[in-house]
Amino acid sequence: MSSPDPMPHDRVERPLPLDADIEVDESPTGTPLAIHLSPRSLALVAVGGAAGSVARHLSSDALGTPGQFPVGTFTVNVLGAFALGVVLEWLARDGHDAGCRRTLRLLLGTGFLGGFTTYSAFAVDTDTLIRDSHVWLAGAYTLATVVVGLAATIAGIAAARRATR
Repeated sequence: MSSPDPMPHDRVERPLPLDADIEVDESPTGTPLAIHLSPRSLALVAVGGAAGSVARHLSSDALGTPGQFPVGTFTVNVLGAFALGVVLEWLARDGHDAGCRRTLRLLLGTGFLGGFTTYSAFAVDTDTLIRDSHVWLAGAYTLATVVVGLAATIAGIAAARRATR
């Protein structure tokens, strides 16, 4: 005697997300689609990222690179770290990541600030300093970017906490 089929043939088992905290939506075909892969979410990130990239380019060019230190890239990365701390803390304190808060997080946090800050320019700047035999300056630039960026993020979180009390 065979064991009963645990799954009726008319029901299709749908895969669960890899992360239980990730919400899923139904795609037009009825299959689960992670929220972050929805066309709306992708569009929000793309529009925000395009605007952030333009803002970064204009800001970096305006600040330039006086001497050897890449002031423009350093400044946009530190400002972006501060702003991301503010945005994410403000959104988290305001409630669950859904609806308008999710839209703002994707548009401003992931999109705009993701496009505004720049790891690639940071890496190129560091490489250029090393190739131009400014190894100590490259090390200082790298360390300063990480340490000041972390401090800026913490300051942004603290500022958002004070503002939302």
